[in-house]
Amino acid sequence: MASGVQTPRRPRSARGIGDRLFRLQLTATGVVVLAVMAAVGLFLLLKAGQALRVAKFSFFTTAEWQPDVHHFGIAAVLTGTLLIAAVAVTLSVPLAIATALFISDVAPRKLRRTLVTMVDLMAAVPSVVYGLWGLFLLQQNVIGLSRWLSDWFGWIPLFTVDGTQPGDPLASASVYTASTFVAGIVVALMVTPIQCSVMREVFAQAPAGEREGAYALGATRWGMIRAVVLPYGKGGIIGGTMLGLGRALGETIAIYMIISPVFVIQPHILQTGSNSVSALIALHYGDASPFGMSALMAAGLALFVLTLAVNFTASTIAARSRSGAQSEA
Repeated sequence: MASGVQTPRRPRSARGIGDRLFRLQLTATGVVVLAVMAAVGLFLLLKAGQALRVAKFSFFTTAEWQPDVHHFGIAAVLTGTLLIAAVAVTLSVPLAIATALFISDVAPRKLRRTLVTMVDLMAAVPSVVYGLWGLFLLQQNVIGLSRWLSDWFGWIPLFTVDGTQPGDPLASASVYTASTFVAGIVVALMVTPIQCSVMREVFAQAPAGEREGAYALGATRWGMIRAVVLPYGKGGIIGGTMLGLGRALGETIAIYMIISPVFVIQPHILQTGSNSVSALIALHYGDASPFGMSALMAAGLALFVLTLAVNFTASTIAARSRSGAQSEA
């Protein structure tokens, strides 16, 4: 017998022709997806080359958008994009988690299918419908909340509204319309169904044995959810959140209908005036000159890279916190 540590052989199973074809199909699908993404990025880069050669690094630091005189940049629209997405995710994640937990662990079985269908139907509503709802209904009814936030939290720069005083009954309501906050609420309702669907599927797969074990140890329903379901669904929460964030970053029509476009860095989310990269492209696409079109392609390229970075970060975080890897039951 040979001396030393012997490494056990890894068991191998014979693969039939069906398994090999299936593996080949999956590999080909992955390669096609990567090729399409690379082609989109290369197309945007080639089309944006002329504008990027002129603007250079100032493309990321200039707020104005005047490409025909070679004075343009995405500092303002990129800031607006990030703020709208941040407001949307801040509002949507707690709502999505609560809805997913209610459907998977609280609602009666007969009601679950109806609730799932309603949530899925919300994801199928066109963006323009959300935009019309936000413009004609939500905006007028959220002014009071915006005014209250400005009065009580105006000392925080994010909630400051220029030209108003706390408690001033004569302050014009128009300073609170077409704001980042209103657009963020609308986008939050648009991305909540996507986030809820991902989280609900993961929460429903929490091991029944661990659920019953938590109850056997005297845990309440909330105790069981906190000790079993939430740790198990950590990857789903992260994945759903980042999926919604990617959707929020690229939303176009609803934001375009609600905001009042400005080309200055606007950090006050309650104040009228905002912008986003996608709304910028929708606003100027129809009347852009050849050089202006190249500048719009450069803005689209920046949004494309940002979305890829968000998704790559989400996949990395989710890979390190797989659902079910940790549970405290």
